Amino acid sequence: MSDSRAWDMRVFLRVAALGSFSAAGREVGMTPSSTAKLVTRLEERLGVRLVERSTRRLRLTAEGELYRERAESLLGDLDAMEAEVAGGARSPTGTIRISVSVPFGRHCLLPLLPDFTRAYPGIRLDLTLTDEVVDLYAARTDVAFRAGRLSDSALLAVRLGDVRRRIVASPDYLERMGTPESAADLERHDCLGFNFRRAAAVWPLKSGGRLVDREVDTRIVANNGETVRHLALLGLGLGRLAEYHIRNDLADGRLVSVLDDVLVDSEEIHAVYTGRERVPHRVRAFLDHMTPRMRACLQ
Repeated sequence: MSDSRAWDMRVFLRVAALGSFSAAGREVGMTPSSTAKLVTRLEERLGVRLVERSTRRLRLTAEGELYRERAESLLGDLDAMEAEVAGGARSPTGTIRISVSVPFGRHCLLPLLPDFTRAYPGIRLDLTLTDEVVDLYAARTDVAFRAGRLSDSALLAVRLGDVRRRIVASPDYLERMGTPESAADLERHDCLGFNFRRAAAVWPLKSGGRLVDREVDTRIVANNGETVRHLALLGLGLGRLAEYHIRNDLADGRLVSVLDDVLVDSEEIHAVYTGRERVPHRVRAFLDHMTPRMRACLQ
């Protein structure tokens, strides 16, 4: 990348962030007219309009938003590369954007962060805890932790292990409603579920000697596993949750596992990440540090 193209990107990013040629020009030491001409030359070179100009505030077009995202990614990698070379390969720097489900983040990722931040003081972390599956490229995410079978894609992946799910309820709920002994018993129970797009109100259960995806009546649904866990603790129904998520609750008797011989439910956990040609050193350091520790969390 030539110095002029990198400079054009940096100026454009300040225009996009501030919404003003004059404000961006003051930051980078250019006049408003020079800043506007730079963006115009950039648009002419690309053959598309990047900015909609108005008397109040500049607004990016769809092409401008795409250019902003790619420019931020390219310049971020460029800055990180130069910092790594200047500081030595053992001292990676830069920001890592991470997407993780709420339960896995709370129970397996967050407890590991103090050691990681002490080991890599030059790395900044941008965390998003959500049970929704994010598009790493669209969300400009470096690493995501995902449960279940991976679809074919250009993403790279590290397998962390298998996680078993269990059906659990509070002792108070089971005292009021009884303990289910078979898949058919679920018809008279309140079940807790999820409301995000990929969720389905079916549980894989053995019935009549064969495995079936049994539809359950979900009285309350939520958008993350941590909320479902709290609903179960409050005695509001049966929840189907990952074993690592409820391990302490089971050990302390706050939740009780039921239908263990009926539920057949486990799935793989992967760390997925971008970087087809070159994985940034900061991302490689994060994965190398976290992988063995997360595998221990899932055991």
